[in-house]
Amino acid sequence: MQQTGKFSGWRKLPVPAVLVAAVVAGACHYIGKDDDAGMRTVAVTRGDLQKSITAVGSIEPKDYVDVGTQVSGRVMKIHVQIGDRVSKGDLIAEIDPTVYESTVRKDRATLENLKAQLDQQLAESALAATELKRNQEMRAADAISQTTVDQSDAQAKVANATVAATRAQIKAAEATLAGDLANLGYTKIYAPLDGTVASQTTLEGQTVNASQSAPVIVQVANLDVMTAWAQVAEADVSRIAVGMPATFTTLGMPEKKWQGKVRAVYPTPVVENDVVLYNVLIDVDNHEKLLLPQMTVQVFFTLGEAKDVPLAPINALQAQRDAGANVYKAKVLTNDGVVERDVKVGLTNRSMAQIVSGLLPGDQLVVAAAVPPAGGAPQGGGRQMGPRL
Repeated sequence: MQQTGKFSGWRKLPVPAVLVAAVVAGACHYIGKDDDAGMRTVAVTRGDLQKSITAVGSIEPKDYVDVGTQVSGRVMKIHVQIGDRVSKGDLIAEIDPTVYESTVRKDRATLENLKAQLDQQLAESALAATELKRNQEMRAADAISQTTVDQSDAQAKVANATVAATRAQIKAAEATLAGDLANLGYTKIYAPLDGTVASQTTLEGQTVNASQSAPVIVQVANLDVMTAWAQVAEADVSRIAVGMPATFTTLGMPEKKWQGKVRAVYPTPVVENDVVLYNVLIDVDNHEKLLLPQMTVQVFFTLGEAKDVPLAPINALQAQRDAGANVYKAKVLTNDGVVERDVKVGLTNRSMAQIVSGLLPGDQLVVAAAVPPAGGAPQGGGRQMGPRL
C-alpha cells in the first residue's frame, strides 16, 4: 500500500513565510493608567503564557491509495461512488476480460501440446537407450561393427537432449500461463485498504491504457486519521522537532482546536516566491469526520508554556547589557515614589514576559509608551488564515 506521503492529485495552497507567534491565555488582563505625575503604569498580573510558531497549511489523509489498473481495456463496471465506505478486498471495478481469457486458453493449449510432445520424446528416448544397450551387447560378441554402436549412442543422446529442450519449453509455457492468469485476475480491481472513496478519475465504459502509465480508477483514503501539512519558514524550522506538541484550527471552525504531535519534518524545501518553506506533518484523530481533505489550517507549534505565573508587558522592562538574556530593569511606582528593581524573566514572547523574580502581581510598572493589551489573538510573522483565492 502506498502510505504516508503527498496526496496525489490534490492542489496545495501556497503560503508565505511564517514567524514566531505568541499566545497569551487565561485570566491575565492589563490596564494602563496615568498617575498624578503624568506617568503611565501597568500592573503585573498572574496568568498563562505560551510561545509558539505559526504556519499555514492544509489537511490530507495520512493513509491513501491511488487504486489503478495493471491491464489495458474497457472499464466494464465501477462498483463504488465518491464518498462510499469500502473495506479491504471489496470489488472496486472490472475491466473487460475477453482478451485475457482468450490468451489464457491459448497458453493452456500450448502447454498441453508441449506435454504431449514430451510424452512422445520420452518414449523415443527410452527406445534409443534400449537399442544402444542391445548394440553394445552385440558389439561385445563381435556381432556388429563399432560404427553401429556409435550411431545408437548418438541417437540416444539426441533423444535425451530433445526431452530436456521440451521440458524447458514447458517451464516457459507455465510461466507465460501464470503471467497471463495474473493479468486476467487484474481485470478485477479490489480495495487495498479500509477507507472512503475520495475521488474517481475514470468513468464506466472508458478505455484505459496501462502500457504507458498506470491509470487510476479511484482514490481510497482512510479519513480516520488526517495529517496537517504545515509549511514552516526556514528561520523557524530548526526549532521544530519530531514529537513537539502542536495545535491547529480550520477556516470553517476557528473556535475548535485540534491537538497533535509533529510526526515528521521533511528535509526537502519548497521554494515559493524566493521564500524557503519546509513541510512539517502533524497527525490528528478524525473519527468525528469533521476534517476533510484540502481544508486550510493554521498551525501553532508550542515552543514553551507557563501557567499561572506573574506576567508583565515586555516593553515595561529594560534589557541590561552584559547582564544576560534574562535580566532586566523595571521602574516600579511605590508609595515612596519610583524605584528601580532588577528583574529576572523566564518564558517570553513578542509582547509578554514571565516574571521569575523581582516583581510580584499587583506591582505597578512605569512605562514610557502605551502597552498593547494581553490575551488577544496570537501574534507572529505568519499569515493569518483568510479566504481561499
